[in-house]
Amino acid sequence: MKEVIRKEILFDLAQAIAILEQKDAKDVEELKKLSDHAIEDVALHKDLDLISITVLIYSIYKIISSISAEAEKNLLAGLKSAKNSLEQNNLSRYNQNIKVLFNLVSKSNIKVKEHLQDVMQAARIKKGTVLLQKGLSIGQAAGLMGLSNWDLQQYAGRTTAIAQHHETTSVKKRLALALNLFNAK
Repeated sequence: MKEVIRKEILFDLAQAIAILEQKDAKDVEELKKLSDHAIEDVALHKDLDLISITVLIYSIYKIISSISAEAEKNLLAGLKSAKNSLEQNNLSRYNQNIKVLFNLVSKSNIKVKEHLQDVMQAARIKKGTVLLQKGLSIGQAAGLMGLSNWDLQQYAGRTTAIAQHHETTSVKKRLALALNLFNAK
């Protein structure tokens, strides 16, 4: 794992731990903001470990208000264990911890267990749409999030995500650059 990726994941884990330790009513929204922050790293680095942690945080955001206090305590312990493992560069134990956390999310509530696949798919689609807003193509965003282009297009077509992309270089400058590249006048 690249050091920059490790640092980003450690930051995300530390933030998630701090949010869950506060036990505040605004926890839900803070987790959503953290997940949105993490997706920017995914767009930048296109790394599977970042995708995994982003989907995990978003999944926790979706289920946190409906889980028991014990399940929340176990999630917090799992996040701390994952963070400690990553700090010690023990990637094998870190990956095991992430797997356990995904299992905790799925087992935390019978209703959640029934709908976990939907939550995970929705998380991937939602974060894929954010990648579109960051300038990635539908193919790139869908591929990174483990989706088909069709799945992402269906959702993105119902949002303003595609329309929100704005070019920062004017048409005249792009045309001049293209003409210059091909030595045309």
